[in-house]
Amino acid sequence: MSTTAPVGTGPRPTIVLVGHGMVGQRFLEALAERGLTATHRVVVLCEEPRPAYDRVQLTSYFSGRTPDELSVTDPGFIADHGIELHVGDPAESVDRAARKVTARSGLVVGYDTLVLATGSFPFVPPVPGKDAEGCFVYRTIEDLLAIEEYATARATTGAVVGGGLLGLEAAGALKGLGLATHVVEFAPRLMPVQVDEGGGAALLRTIENMGLTVHTGTGTQEVVTGEDGAVTGMKLSDGSTVATDLVVFSAGVRPRDQLARDSGLTVGERGGISVDEQCRTVSDPHVFAIGECALAADGRVYGLVAPGYEMAETAAATIAADGAARTDSAEAASFTGADLSTKLKLLGVDVASFGDAHGTAGDCLDVVYADSRSGTYKKLVIGPGGELLGGILVGDAEAYGTLRAFTGSVPPIAPEQLVLPAGAGAPVQLGPSALPDEAIICSCHNVTKGAIRGAVTKHSCTTVPEVKKCTKAGTGCGSCVKVLGQLVTSELEAGGVEVDKGLCGCFSQTREELYEIVLALRVSSYQQLLDRYGREGARGGDGCEVCKPTVGSIIASLAPTIGAESYVLAGEQAALQDTNDHFLANLQKNGSYSIVPRIPGGEITPEKLIVIGEVARDFGLYTKITGGQRIDMFGARVEQLPLIWARLVDAGFESGHAYGKSLRTVKSCVGQTWCRYGVQDSVRMAIDLELRYRGLRSPHKLKSAVSGCARECAEAQSKDFGIIATANGWNLYVGGNGGATPRHADLLAQDLSDAELIRLVDRFLMFYIRTADRLERTSTWLERIPGGLEHVRDVVVDDSLGICEELESLMTAHVAAYRDEWAETINDPEKLSRFVSFVNAPDTPDPVVGFVPERDQIKPDLPLLTIGTRPLEGSAQR
Repeated sequence: MSTTAPVGTGPRPTIVLVGHGMVGQRFLEALAERGLTATHRVVVLCEEPRPAYDRVQLTSYFSGRTPDELSVTDPGFIADHGIELHVGDPAESVDRAARKVTARSGLVVGYDTLVLATGSFPFVPPVPGKDAEGCFVYRTIEDLLAIEEYATARATTGAVVGGGLLGLEAAGALKGLGLATHVVEFAPRLMPVQVDEGGGAALLRTIENMGLTVHTGTGTQEVVTGEDGAVTGMKLSDGSTVATDLVVFSAGVRPRDQLARDSGLTVGERGGISVDEQCRTVSDPHVFAIGECALAADGRVYGLVAPGYEMAETAAATIAADGAARTDSAEAASFTGADLSTKLKLLGVDVASFGDAHGTAGDCLDVVYADSRSGTYKKLVIGPGGELLGGILVGDAEAYGTLRAFTGSVPPIAPEQLVLPAGAGAPVQLGPSALPDEAIICSCHNVTKGAIRGAVTKHSCTTVPEVKKCTKAGTGCGSCVKVLGQLVTSELEAGGVEVDKGLCGCFSQTREELYEIVLALRVSSYQQLLDRYGREGARGGDGCEVCKPTVGSIIASLAPTIGAESYVLAGEQAALQDTNDHFLANLQKNGSYSIVPRIPGGEITPEKLIVIGEVARDFGLYTKITGGQRIDMFGARVEQLPLIWARLVDAGFESGHAYGKSLRTVKSCVGQTWCRYGVQDSVRMAIDLELRYRGLRSPHKLKSAVSGCARECAEAQSKDFGIIATANGWNLYVGGNGGATPRHADLLAQDLSDAELIRLVDRFLMFYIRTADRLERTSTWLERIPGGLEHVRDVVVDDSLGICEELESLMTAHVAAYRDEWAETINDPEKLSRFVSFVNAPDTPDPVVGFVPERDQIKPDLPLLTIGTRPLEGSAQR
């Protein structure tokens, strides 16, 4: 046992921090910023076996982030500031009279100031069987390690008790582990605190479409176990049962205040250490409490990280002021409440709420937009004077940063224009520049627009990273980073500073400018382009991972016109490709590849179906029908790819380009041939379009669909270019997106003949390829390009720029020069040599690529994958 000197006899005052989570780390940073780590001894007692990590991003562990990558403690910070960090050694008792803390190891530390940041603990309902084998909570990295180990060894089905924020995060983790997943929520909707009934319904539909089973309005009565004591199911309060091998309790949290209770500090009736506006405990002026363990002066316990950060700042400022001379200039700090706005991506779905989201204020009105097909729900709460009071966004939270900053003020445009999706109403030009300086941009660190502008104008910050370092904006949850970037660019341009909009560090030109150079000067080589038009310091070099695939795509899309090789694995082109293009297949999570043959329009003969079945059977592949009306085959080793392609090509198949930034599919309904509602032959048109644009390299992937009538069974309005049949021909829609940021396509032209339709699609696609940014979907491009839809219509329909003949010529050249990349590869022995796992041992398969059986097919062997990429145990103590 080691004991510090008694209080008051040491050379420096001692601050003891109990707990080292995200809030605890922010407190340490706030001490360092105020110089207190130089004037005080700082001791941290941490229960977990590692320093503070990002609990908000906990689920990202299952997508490959390691515990070390989740850390929020900068390397060297602890040592640089002389902080004594004791991991795996929590405080067990506090002697307030002697001002000493005793840790589990027996270490006794005297303190002048004690700060409790003990966080919270998961609430587990007191139901029979809650402690059975196979029951877990979802709170720490250790919890995740235990869930992963149990799930991969003993479970095929999992259930999450709780449909709130952490509950849905846990459900996403179980789904990612390959388990059939259930969510049980006692409230009548998911995320009852953040969203209303409409938002909950939109979220429910989207999550159920992902294959999860949701039970709302019912609770868990009992966890059922087998003879071995392990979980076999759950009984619910509505009388139903759920068969499951694993249960995760995520039904909320409670303040972790037992240490405070044991030491005689005042706690709230429902928990939480009572503190005043300076975060000082009401019982003891030498003790502070911050974060989820504290009952704030406004009577609330805050479970979000942003209020915790604000409390950490307040406590550090108060401690600094206590030690300074009491002058009028002494730093005054207080915490009287916090903004509970939040934006999250749960199971891939954007969910956000801000301000008075549920409309509790008197005389307020709701402005609502709902689209059940796309899973989008937007509600704004408007006060009697037109001021924005709050809102809820589900499915599309793109405008969250701007809308939240407008809360409390009257927006400069009508509320309905703020919720309508792009393309469904009048164009809305509303961005960060319209915000007042006092608007909060970063709620995690309470940073205003004025502070961000000041970082640029007063502190000479010229990049987002510099502004982050100066203001801390964007270093919390990250939801404000997009708005932050827009503000920095706007402020620099307003000050006459030339903003570097170059593609990357190698080229000062934009992608659009590089396209024009390649086309006008017939540049057919990346190295030639870099050496002649790259930045001075980049010329003669190898380029970077940004510009190489971008230029490779430009050259590929223009290859027939500029005299370049259109085959992406030919010569220099091969070195420019991303991983997927490099092997003409999609890389999957365990190092295997998936293969998607083209099935134009979704039409396929029985003979070809049999070939796909035989290939999948003979090579042991997992098969699944995709949303694009194709059949995906998973689990191919890299050395098997050419063998599989050969079988498919012999049967008349070709590459479906699922791996490339190019046309993927043109979906179709059965149209007038079979359907009694159809008015045109949608299948024929879909096949014609897919065969015309196959292999067309573009800034991002392209998707299309053709519906045979206005019932829209092919979902054409959610595609980059979609076609809907009319009695008089075809309507062409452009700029749609059904992905992470849904967008309805805009009507470009109507009642077109077959020839008119194809001509306009030719022009539209080539104009997009010509002017879009790197990795920019047509939906984003259409909103960004000056003039938007009307400008695009002027160019491709009315030929306002006089370039339509050139656009059509470029497409004609592409169609004439098309060659199937799979067939090109299997007929070239030199190209075949690249398809090995190890170049120095070409006959040796990758030992990490393994599979286990599931539902009469295969799935990746996750334990093998985990062992091959990271340890199952947590990282060592630092």
